[in-house]
Amino acid sequence: MPQNKREHILFLTGKLAEKQLKQTLEAMQPEFDYTVHQLGLTVAALMTADMIHRRLKDTFGADRIVVPGRCRGDLERLSQELGIPVERGPNEIKDLPAFFGQERIQPDLSHYDIRIFAEITDAPHLSPLQILEQADWYRRHGADVIDLGFLPNTEFPHLEEAIEALKTQGYVISVDSLNSEDLLRGGRAGADYLLSLTPATLWVADEVPSTPIVVPQPPAALDSLEQAVNWLEQRAKPYILDPILEPIPFGFTASIVRYYEIRRRYPQAEMLMGVGNLTELSHADTAGINLLLLGICSELHIRNILTTQVSGHCRRAVPEADLARRILYYAREHHTLPKHIHPGLMSLHEPKPFAYNLTEIQELQSMIRDPSFRIQITEEGIHIFNRDGLYSATDPFGLFPHLRAEIETDGGHAFYLGVELAKAHIAWQLGKRYEQDEPLEWGCAAEPLQTETNLHAYKPAGTTLQKTPKE
Repeated sequence: MPQNKREHILFLTGKLAEKQLKQTLEAMQPEFDYTVHQLGLTVAALMTADMIHRRLKDTFGADRIVVPGRCRGDLERLSQELGIPVERGPNEIKDLPAFFGQERIQPDLSHYDIRIFAEITDAPHLSPLQILEQADWYRRHGADVIDLGFLPNTEFPHLEEAIEALKTQGYVISVDSLNSEDLLRGGRAGADYLLSLTPATLWVADEVPSTPIVVPQPPAALDSLEQAVNWLEQRAKPYILDPILEPIPFGFTASIVRYYEIRRRYPQAEMLMGVGNLTELSHADTAGINLLLLGICSELHIRNILTTQVSGHCRRAVPEADLARRILYYAREHHTLPKHIHPGLMSLHEPKPFAYNLTEIQELQSMIRDPSFRIQITEEGIHIFNRDGLYSATDPFGLFPHLRAEIETDGGHAFYLGVELAKAHIAWQLGKRYEQDEPLEWGCAAEPLQTETNLHAYKPAGTTLQKTPKE
């Protein structure tokens, strides 16, 4: 395309969405020319690649085509057939400005400078194969170092075997114990790091090549860390300092001050923060705690954290820390707040949960001419509607009288509506974005829903917007 020529985009839509699409594009004042073409179907979400191929007779001189986000089918093949790129836009028209970068440029989150040590706390009770399986999950979700933890009064006879198995698979290893004999065994077996040496056990660092991670003894005695630093630097030995993060209300604030003081004393020293001491010992959602603690690490240039996933509420601590470190690195390097960078740490609430207001839904319902139910949420509650009416409630049971006939005559439809209304109710209560026929997004708090378990695989034909109409 010549440099002085504005891009021309063809937007394909349905009858119900045509007016709103035109209004949104006009308000955007985009830096491209566009044509809006209504493809002859009522609901844009019913569009498929095959339907576009059959119905689209003119591409209006466009350089590319944008179709609704829910459009089904092979768009790569369609692009080849039409001789013009075809791509999916957002699911909701209101998200078009963000799709075209008007709200923000998608940030590059490929960079970070915090190393994640992920501890396998019950390693002595696991076989080498089980340790490898857990290490694989940790690595796939962002861990850089696999930490093998010792348990009090528990033998770990297969430590060397476990380290060898991990090393064979390319893992970086740390061994975590206050017992000097355990640390010696780990270091001799090839561990890269040893947690946690005290001034009294520093001699271990002379015996093995592993990098020691040193803690004060007792925790408030920062002078003991100073002695350890002098001893290690005399031997030109690399080290990492851990002033020890204390839980609330047992000295948390004082321990944060210690981290600040150690950074002041040793501006270039490598440091580590054991964030698990707060996430594991606080019954609160860990995503926010991780962002806050890694925010402190980002400001103080603490480039190592130790995290655990022991308690049930900490089961996603590693992926949360991974995303947090990327967000915070981007925010620090671009001198911006850690807002609107990535939504993955907002598991419960969303900044813009409601795609439409009640007036817009009422207008949409007035144009519908088919019996298929649509479900939307607004600040006022849950709304279900078709050609026969619009019904609203804050509790799905309040909708039952209006749906009784439909539910009692079709078990499959009843099941589908029950699932969708339950999702809508959860989304409305939490302030989350709800999209019919799509799973709720939980960010780092859950694994993405796999295709084979998607609701589309189970819904009865003819019950939703996704039904392909007869032409």
